[in-house]
Amino acid sequence: MIPKYRAQFNEEFSPDKYQKAQQLITEKCGHEAAFRLSESPIFLTNYFWKKLDDASQSIISQIKEMPDDELRKAIPANCNVPNDTKKPHFMAIDFGICQDENGNVIPQLIELQAFPSLFGFQKLFEEVIAEVYPFLNELRNSLPKDQYIKKLKQVIVGNENPENVILLEIYPEKQKTAIDFVLTEQYLGIKTVCLTKVKKDGKKLFYENNGKLVPINRIYNRVIFDELDKIEGLKTEFDFRENVDVEWITHPNWFFKISKYILPKLKHEFVPKSYFLPDFPETEQLENFVLKPLFSFAGSGVNLNPTQEIINQIEDKENYILQRKVTYAPLFEDINGEFSKAEIRLLFAWNPEEFNPELMVNLVRMTKAAMVNVDFNKKDAIWIGSSMAFFEK
Repeated sequence: MIPKYRAQFNEEFSPDKYQKAQQLITEKCGHEAAFRLSESPIFLTNYFWKKLDDASQSIISQIKEMPDDELRKAIPANCNVPNDTKKPHFMAIDFGICQDENGNVIPQLIELQAFPSLFGFQKLFEEVIAEVYPFLNELRNSLPKDQYIKKLKQVIVGNENPENVILLEIYPEKQKTAIDFVLTEQYLGIKTVCLTKVKKDGKKLFYENNGKLVPINRIYNRVIFDELDKIEGLKTEFDFRENVDVEWITHPNWFFKISKYILPKLKHEFVPKSYFLPDFPETEQLENFVLKPLFSFAGSGVNLNPTQEIINQIEDKENYILQRKVTYAPLFEDINGEFSKAEIRLLFAWNPEEFNPELMVNLVRMTKAAMVNVDFNKKDAIWIGSSMAFFEK
């Protein structure tokens, strides 16, 4: 969008530099990214940032005012975890980058979640892309790396010994986000532990390290709890629903409380109208809406073109919403003169001692397909995949 920087990046770009960026990432953390990295960052104006900031701060304010009793209605009965917290430690807010009827570039809320994302990887990506394209350093406006890690450590490790804090995932080595786990270990000095390896003795949890059992006092949780039931043959000593002596970062209940469940409750000019499926009014036209299951992850189960026939077949209608469609704008020109669309995720960390969460970094997903998922793009497409945004100062 900022022609000056787009032109400079496209002029400096080469396939060799793209390969160099990927090699640097592998060299710096000892692990390859298992997801596609876009060849390019995106460049966004101050004008757009002000709209993005206004929308996200409004959303956060509205969430803070929501009664916890109301939010708790989002938690499925079989997924309720004891020892809930007053607020989450993380929040991710996703906006599509769109245009209004006058051609102005505007954000449109797509979804939000109180769950950690690629806090480790995005900081490395910023570092690497600016190393390969030095002119990007003048646009960097995130925290210096040492301060960034310090703030993450305050939220995730707190006052605990890092040895007693784990990053918890199910089969972490098989996850596409494994590179983020590796970087989190390096930045914070904590271990990544598979749920199947957690030991339990009474209300205490342990993991094994160099032949000895180490107490777990804090869990940096990366497990999508409601996905566990779908894993055949899964055997664990510890069940999330048990009352154990551990502090969750962030508590699993927040994954449900701040989710698509609250979209119909939010109001802002950049929040598209949403309805719980049973409440969809006859005055609205179905073709103007997207059907989304409340608790799907990574876009699974989303129907861009729902019909009444499809809706009639849904038995648990209370677990779906209809969200007004938004059109992502093809704004980001590649070296072939073709244009990508994008959505931006703002990643917030929330220190329990602070009144508001703090924006730490952003994550961008670029596409040329109808959905923001590289699986829907042509195999030879470029300017698609995971990236980040730089804002004019």
